[in-house]
Formats: sequence, structure tokens, C-alpha cells
Amino acid sequence: MTKTNRRLFTASSVILCLSVAMLALGGCAPQVVNPGNDAFYNADGSFDGAAAKDAYFAMMNAYNYPIPEILKTDTFWAADFVQRDFENLGMGGVFWMNQKAKYGEIGSKSYKGDFKDHSFGYLGHEIYLLPGQMLPEHNHIGGPDGFGPKMETWHIRHGSVKFFGQHQGEAKERPIAELPKCEQPCGFGQDWFKSKYFVEMGAGGIYTLNDPESWHFMVAGPNGAIVSEYATYHNHVQFSKPGMIFGSSKAKE
Repeated sequence: MTKTNRRLFTASSVILCLSVAMLALGGCAPQVVNPGNDAFYNADGSFDGAAAKDAYFAMMNAYNYPIPEILKTDTFWAADFVQRDFENLGMGGVFWMNQKAKYGEIGSKSYKGDFKDHSFGYLGHEIYLLPGQMLPEHNHIGGPDGFGPKMETWHIRHGSVKFFGQHQGEAKERPIAELPKCEQPCGFGQDWFKSKYFVEMGAGGIYTLNDPESWHFMVAGPNGAIVSEYATYHNHVQFSKPGMIFGSSKAKE
């Protein structure tokens, strides 16, 4: 091999390695498909949860995201919040853990320290959103069992997200009104809609709820999103839009 050919071979090898590295780091985003409402509803108008999960599984495969056995059970859920518009408003999720207890009452129950009678609570949650899909605007308030408002941080594992919220924090959030009309979220400008600001982040981005009990939601980018949520105990959720519930559409009467 001549010196020139060796240089060309070396350069080609470097380019190939860089390309593989970029793919591994997400440099070339996979194409994730949102198949639209026709794929998610049966002829009687009921929500097809199995079809929704299949769409999420396809997104997971596109991102080489591991699919553990728990995601093949009913612990993995999908909901359209009884709006019959899963293409645009809905989510999939799994609560890896939603734990509450007293320190002296868990595990071997051998802990006798100063905090044995104190309560604790924490949550591990994964959120799955198809391209352009939106969670409904909601907030969390304290419940009767002694736990305060849920506080949460979101960690984007794959894809991208626009986070929307009621208050401006330290993440350089911008007013929703600055978005082009075609990018403003459903409900913006209506009396029930509470959020005023947004910030956009890609994979690896971390965003924290600004204030307890504040209204918030998120919208996935053009290739969907897989988001890890770290939070205090999840005990209560309410939606800003009247008639919105945490569930899925039944057959039309």
C-alpha cells in the first residue's frame, strides 16, 4: 500500500469511527413515527391501549432503549385522558417505584435511629411521548396522608421536549406568546390554561419544577421523547382543563 493510499485508508477509518460515535451519542436522530389517531381508536371509539404501546415500543427500539419485562405487563400504561386525541394529547408511563413509609417500618424493620417514626416518600417514573405528543396541563397538591406537594425533576433520556410552566425560573424560560402560533400548545389563551413560560431541551437536559403546586406540562419534539422523572411521593394530581381525567376513552354510547 502506498503512502497516499495509507493516508486515505486512515482518514476513511477515522470518519467511519466518528460516524459510529455520533450515532451512539445521538448525532443522527432516529426517525420515530406518530401514526395518528386512526391507529389508536377502535371502530366504536374506544382507545386501543395495545396499539399505543406498540407505537411506544417502536420508539424504544429506534432509540435502542431496553424493554424490560415490566413494560410487557399492565404496569406500563398508556392514557388519552378521555379526549380521543391520543395523536396530540396522551402519554405512556411506568412507575418504577412510588414508595411511602416510615423509616422504622421498612425492610428488616431493625432501624431504631432518630428518624424511625418519620415518614418519607419518593418516586421513579418514566414518561414516553410520541412525536408532538403533549401531556395535559396539571399540578400536584398535598394530600390527607401527610405528604406535601409533589416536587419533581425531569431528565431527558432520548429525543427532545418543550417544558411549559406557570412561573419563570433559572432556566431562561421564555413567554409562550413568543412561540409561532403553529407551535403554541393546545389551550393556550383559554381561561382554564395556566402556564405562561416554556423552555426547550434535548437529550441529557435536566429541568426542575419551579414552584410547589404550580401548573406544568411538556410536549415532545419531532422524534418523540423518553423522560426519566425523579420526584417526591406521588399522591395527588389535578388537571386545569375541565373534564380531563387520568384514564382512557371508552366506547361511544
